[in-house]
Parts: sequence; structure tokens; C-alpha cells
Amino acid sequence: MTPTVASLQRHPLKSHGREALSRVRLTEGQGLQWDRHWAVAHDAAKIAEGEWSPCQNFSRGSKAPKLMAINATLDEAAATLTLTHPERPDITFHPDDSSDAARFIDWVRPISPADRALPARIYSVEGRGMTDTDYPSVSLISLASNRALAEYMGIDLSPLRWRGNIWLEGLRPWEERDWIGRKLRVGGAVLEIVEPKERCLATTANPVTGERDADTLRALTALHGDKDFGLYAKVIESGEINVGDRAELLP
Repeated sequence: MTPTVASLQRHPLKSHGREALSRVRLTEGQGLQWDRHWAVAHDAAKIAEGEWSPCQNFSRGSKAPKLMAINATLDEAAATLTLTHPERPDITFHPDDSSDAARFIDWVRPISPADRALPARIYSVEGRGMTDTDYPSVSLISLASNRALAEYMGIDLSPLRWRGNIWLEGLRPWEERDWIGRKLRVGGAVLEIVEPKERCLATTANPVTGERDADTLRALTALHGDKDFGLYAKVIESGEINVGDRAELLP
């Protein structure tokens, strides 16, 4: 079976919702456009303004599992974001507008744990998404590996738990773990696979309910001796990717 792109996903506001796309254009040296474009800095954040900042400065699903149940829709032309959550009314706001951002903070606080650092403001850097890597990256997951892990755990496991950008179908389970350092052509773009993606408690939360209901970390450790699932990659050749496009390792 030829590996293909099964889904393309972006997360405009880091850890606060995902959005499925039919096509994306990747640019050499950059992450997926609008992915993690904004992030929610919490009230204990230590950020060098105007620079990329590591994930511990932001509200995220590992500390606030209910965030995992957010869905997002971005209006690129208006730069407005619509979020939905089963416990909150829908909200549409402009993340770059301070008053609108404050309205979002009021919206998200009821689904943020009171005993953790609380969401304080929206943060962004021009031309740089707040990826978990200190370099602009895109992430990939294998649906075959997701099914293999689900079978091992004896449960249904939504791929949305992994918050990947590119979902690949048609691989052998876990074969992507041997791709570090390889180049992968996906549609019209070429990626360099840099490193595995080590997972956190965010993946234990159900993306429908926001409740922690699956010990993904224990299962990964039992199977592989680590908590890795999926890959980080750099874009080394620009190009368009569509759902259904082929993916192939290059010599």
C-alpha cells in the first residue's frame, strides 16, 4: 500500500483547538502557516518578548486537560478565531486585539485548573509559530501506529490526541521510528525528519470530553521503552500538500 496523506491539521492557538484542512503550502525553513501562530502565556511565564519561547511558558493540555476538547476555525482574511468546547459557549475573537484577547481569557479560565498557573495573555512572534521545538517544525503521525497502540491498550484511540500536522496512512506500524535523519517527499514538499516527538500528559486526555481516560505514556513505555510517538521535521523544499497525496522516503 502506497503511503498517503490522510489528514492535514493545524492548531492556530497553541493547545487550544485543532482545525482540519484539505491542502497546505509548506515553505522551506518555516513551520506550517498559522500553526501555533498564537499561544496563551500563563501568569507565571518568563518570556523574552519578541522571541520564540518554550512550551512551559504557555497554557497547554498536559496541565489543563480540558483544553484538549477545543476545536478551532480560523478566518485567515480577518485573522479571527472561533473556538468551541462542550462546556463553554462558542466564541469568535481577534487574538491580536487586546480587548478581544481579554474576552478569550475570561472564556478559557473556567476550563483551566485553579491550582495551576492561569492563562494571562495571548503571545505571538511575527513569522514564527510557537512550536514545541526551538526550530520551525511540522509534525507527522502514522495512523497505523495509532491503531497498533489502540489495539495494545484495548481501547479506541483518536489520532487527535497527538496534535500532529500531517497524518500518514499506509505505513507499517511503527516503521516511522526508523526515519530519523531521512528525507520524505510529501506531495510537492520535501521534509527532513529531525527527531521523535516525546509525549506528555496531554495525550492521556480524550479530545471529545477533555477528561483523562487513557494512559498512553505507560503503554508507549511498555512497548518501546520511551514515550515517543510521531516525528518532528523541517521543511527543506517548499511545496503544496493535499489530502490524498503520496508520501515516499527519498534515497
